[in-house]
Amino acid sequence: MTTELVIAHTDPVLKTEFATEMLRQMNAIDSYGTYEGWAPEKILDPYMMTKERRREIPIVGDPDDIIIARVKAFYNAIASMIERECGKMAVPMVHLSHEGFGRAIITVGKLVVMDRTLRDVHRFGFPTLGKMKDEADKLLSVALEIIGKYPEAADL
Repeated sequence: MTTELVIAHTDPVLKTEFATEMLRQMNAIDSYGTYEGWAPEKILDPYMMTKERRREIPIVGDPDDIIIARVKAFYNAIASMIERECGKMAVPMVHLSHEGFGRAIITVGKLVVMDRTLRDVHRFGFPTLGKMKDEADKLLSVALEIIGKYPEAADL
């Protein structure tokens, strides 16, 4: 896989709350201290799936533990942001088959506020950091809208 970084160290998205939370989640899964001293753009770079990088990955493949941890970190970050915004505990759950198919959901109380079908997880990623943030913002706003619409279920 191409080792050239896709994210510039001057990318304004790196200064956002979303990027800060993603870095927090990535450091949380780094049990061996591999990311110690790494720049934020280097830590988040594996999420960038440019056309060139996508071409290098086979169409059919099984995700490894690192990719699965990366997917979980993304949805954990969204759950953490939901929690910060609404003040209620948000619980992410990611269930994947060994072939990389499954589902990611986030619940708040008894309410499902996010439900995503996952496919081809071995190719999980976003073209740019901005697109990754846009996707997270979209999921966050929909989740907060659902919580606002059904506050009783979210409080259970």
